[in-house]
Amino acid sequence: RCSVLEQELLSQLYRLYSREIYLYLYSFCKNKELAEDLMQDTFLKALLSLQEQHTNMRAWLYMVARNLYFNEQKRQKRKDSYQKQIQDTFVEENVLEGILTSEQKRHLYKMLMKLDEKKREILILQYYSELSQKEIAAILHMSPENVRVLAYRGKRDLKKYLEESNYEIS
Repeated sequence: RCSVLEQELLSQLYRLYSREIYLYLYSFCKNKELAEDLMQDTFLKALLSLQEQHTNMRAWLYMVARNLYFNEQKRQKRKDSYQKQIQDTFVEENVLEGILTSEQKRHLYKMLMKLDEKKREILILQYYSELSQKEIAAILHMSPENVRVLAYRGKRDLKKYLEESNYEIS
């Protein structure tokens, strides 16, 4: 059992970061239930490791969430993918409408999904989660310089995609 202080710390972390961790996980899996489950697992791991010292709990939560997602992906590969594809399509169409309400955000999201996975992940962490390049580097096990270069290339590619789709960039 955890102390009242630990419960309060976990509750505070959950209030501060649960939504952004959920959106981060959803950006990977595009599955509402899976993203919710992984987010809950992330905070369960946080509860179990409150005794450990983490200098940046927010970045650590992202790293845990990311690792849980990739572990889940490995398990999922062993299962039948046909049903999952049908479910993903249905969930993506319904949930995406709720998360991305404005037309501009929907268009930007579509263009963002055209980026390769690493560039997309860096831009999501940088702009949606507002993490620093140093924090992103720690989460992705990369150098800050590599994160900076990939972020620059991702923004350049995103701008190109937006221009190609006749999207007005101000």
